[in-house]
Amino acid sequence: MLLLGVVCLALTPSARAQDAQDMMPAESAAKAKDLIQQMITALGGPAYLNVRDATCTGHLGDFGHSGDLDGFEHFIDYTQPPFKDRQENLPKRNIIEVFNGSKGWTLDRGGVSEAAVSDVARFEEDTKIDLDNILRHRIHEKGMEFRYGGPDVVELKEADWVEMVDSDNRTIRIATARDTHLPIEKTVDIRDPRTQLKSQETEYYTLYHPIDGIETPFQITRDRNGMKSFQVFFDKCEYNTGLSDALFTKESLDERWEKVGKKKKHHESKSKADKTADKTDTDDSNN
Repeated sequence: MLLLGVVCLALTPSARAQDAQDMMPAESAAKAKDLIQQMITALGGPAYLNVRDATCTGHLGDFGHSGDLDGFEHFIDYTQPPFKDRQENLPKRNIIEVFNGSKGWTLDRGGVSEAAVSDVARFEEDTKIDLDNILRHRIHEKGMEFRYGGPDVVELKEADWVEMVDSDNRTIRIATARDTHLPIEKTVDIRDPRTQLKSQETEYYTLYHPIDGIETPFQITRDRNGMKSFQVFFDKCEYNTGLSDALFTKESLDERWEKVGKKKKHHESKSKADKTADKTDTDDSNN
C-alpha cells in the first residue's frame, strides 16, 4: 500500500499537467489571465500598477562565464519605469550608466560617452522581458497570447505556470506561488545582441517586503543557460519620490563630470607635484 501511494503521488503532478494541456485554448487563456490578476493583486494592486518612479540601494554580484563571482559592488538605482534607468556606484558616484529608451550614456574615469550599441540593445531587450513591465503594460499589448502552463513545485513551493507569447514570438513563463500568489520565477528565451545566439534566461524573486503597499523582492537572482549571471540584494527601496526627468539625460552626466572630473584632475596634479618634489629632494640629497 505504501509503494502504491508513492507511485500515485509521483504520477499526480504529471496527470495535472496533462489536464492543463487538455484545456481548450479559451479556457487555458482565461486561467492564465486569472492567475496574472492574482499576481498583480498580491503585488499591491493599484499601488503596484501606479508606480511612477523608484529609488533602490543595494549590493550587486556579477558572475563570469564559469559561474565564479567577478565582483561585488554597492549601488543606487533610479528608475522611471519602464524606459528610464540610472545606476550609480556608491559611495563615489563616479561610475554611472543612464538609459532612456533607445539612448544611453556612461560616465567613468575617462568622462562621458555614448553607451555601446550592444548595451543599449540589451537594455531594450531587458525592458521587454522585465517582470514589472510585463505585468503593468505588456499584458495589454495587441497580439499577446496567454495559456496556462500547469502546476509545478518551484523553489520548494507549490506553484502554477503562466505562459505568454508576444508578437515577436518571445515565450515568457512566470511561476506564481499558490499560497501567496507572488511571482517566484520567470523564464524567457532571448537572443544575445552581441553574438545573436539564443539563450535561456531565468530570474528568481525572493525575500519580499511590503513597501508603501507594494510587495518588493529584496533578492533577485538571474541565471543564463543554467549559470548564475548576477544576484542583487536590495537594502532599501522608495517609490514615487518625484524623480526629475533630467536625471535620465546626457546633460546630467556632463554636470556630474564637471564635479568628479575636477576632483580627478586635482588629485592627478597633486600626485604629479608630489612625485616631482620627491625627485627634487632625492636629487638634492645626492648632490
